[in-house]
Amino acid sequence: MPSLINRYATPFITGLFIVSLVSGIALFFHVGPSGFHGMHEWLSMVLILPFVLHLWKNWRPLTNYFKRSPMVIALAVSLLISLPFLMPTSGETRKGPPPFAFSHQILTNSADAVAPLLGMTGDDVTARLRTAGVEISDPNQPIAEAISKSGANEMRAIGALLTPAS
Repeated sequence: MPSLINRYATPFITGLFIVSLVSGIALFFHVGPSGFHGMHEWLSMVLILPFVLHLWKNWRPLTNYFKRSPMVIALAVSLLISLPFLMPTSGETRKGPPPFAFSHQILTNSADAVAPLLGMTGDDVTARLRTAGVEISDPNQPIAEAISKSGANEMRAIGALLTPAS
């Protein structure tokens, strides 16, 4: 096992880091295939194993880093610069890529308000949402509220709105 770790931990960290780097840059700039999102998330999770093996392999030299200030400073700065991303921002309730933010904004409207955007009537929108398990109790009720109260899946509801009637 130690021989396997010695041979593969660092090369896998390098390879998976490059994949994470490229997919992360593409996600940041909203370019590239849609598969970059899943690739980035899943292969970053896979990266954990070779990282742990690398730590195990290099534990003694690594502990020497903690005896000097550069490692402590680097970790503290890394933590500090990550904190603003966790701070709630005023007025924003949903985040994510622009298409998701846009769809969430559309869902803050009633079925009657959304219907013309989809080339339907309010009754058509209500009927399609019903197929996704969404019950609209009031014609002026925001779709997002109806989805939440119904305990329905939001993506399934959006899919029902976009699926042509059969």
